[in-house]
Amino acid sequence: MAELRRHGAARWTGRAGRGGHGGLPWRSSLLVAVIAVAGSGWAGRLQPGSEPLGVTGRVLLLTGPALLVLRHRRPVPVLAGVCAVTLAYLAGGYPYGPVFISVALACLAAVLAGHRYAAWTAAALLWTGHLLIGHWLYRWLPPPGDGPAGWGTEAGVTAWVAAVLAACELIRLRREQWARDRAERAAAEHRRAGEERLRIARELHDVLAHSLSVIHVQAGVGLALLDSDREQARTALTTIKAASKEALGEVRQVLDTLRAPGEAPRAPAPGLGRLDELVAQAASAGLTVTVEGEPGALPAATDLAAFRIVQEALTNVVRHSASRTARVRIARGPGRLELGVDDDGPATGDEAGGSGTGLIGMRERAAAQGGTMEAGPRPDGGFRVLARLPLTGPASPVPGEDR
Repeated sequence: MAELRRHGAARWTGRAGRGGHGGLPWRSSLLVAVIAVAGSGWAGRLQPGSEPLGVTGRVLLLTGPALLVLRHRRPVPVLAGVCAVTLAYLAGGYPYGPVFISVALACLAAVLAGHRYAAWTAAALLWTGHLLIGHWLYRWLPPPGDGPAGWGTEAGVTAWVAAVLAACELIRLRREQWARDRAERAAAEHRRAGEERLRIARELHDVLAHSLSVIHVQAGVGLALLDSDREQARTALTTIKAASKEALGEVRQVLDTLRAPGEAPRAPAPGLGRLDELVAQAASAGLTVTVEGEPGALPAATDLAAFRIVQEALTNVVRHSASRTARVRIARGPGRLELGVDDDGPATGDEAGGSGTGLIGMRERAAAQGGTMEAGPRPDGGFRVLARLPLTGPASPVPGEDR
């Protein structure tokens, strides 16, 4: 809270400073001086028993606004000085009037700068001083023959002091609320930006890891068969070309989203409707994949997450498992989709050159949808990836259906 108060005070000071020449609020102070002199002269005509302003009275009236020029840089000394000259003005028997505007602005500046107790103390001392002047010290103060102040006047001064302090506190609370709202909006924007960066990183990782794994395997096949089996080497190169083209297309789609975040993507997001493409790509890398179950219509976000999880799981089989077969199981339950990817292992133990973030990315994708993902060795050997995703949100159309 103290930090918010200091932040609000800094914004208040900076705004006021920019509004005047040389960083000082001289325009508002000049306006207060004009109102004080003109208004007090008019009030003197309505209060015939008061002391005429004269030179001393006008100097006291102008001293308060002159001090207000420094109210944002030295709020507490300015408040003390304004209260002192105001008491001197009242002690001189001069007419009541706009002299109290300087006190109100000085109190407001002190409260907004975080000096609440100084403002309350100064207001209490001013009220006490006025009480002493009106009911005790008046005997020795001008104008001659003056009597004690009426209690109605004291009630008015008390109400004015309370109203000024209440207004200052209300403005302070509103500014702190605005500061909190700004901080919360900035934090939410920062959080959304971080989530978007993480989403893009996952997309790029999944696209590139899968495609480059296929390219890596086929490049090895092509090199091994370049001299002995040119036709098979040609097939490997064709697979590399197709995989790289698809990777470039998906990377371009992600980058288009970065360039125009408010526009709809030009191509539909991948989903389990493209599972056959994953199976074909895995087959070109020497992995035989069998699929059990049908996904049916899925919410768009769930469909994309499911596709990426299966894609990454098959990529890990290609890169890390000695098994050349894998099984993808798709099952729908009440309100959820279950995905299982199994291979019979064992792990190759070879350095695959990956970043080691594939399993983390799959868990993050599942968690982003409110689901879970488990991965680990099976009791009977091999490796299993098991993801459970809730079915929430509007369903995307089933591939092949009429729209």
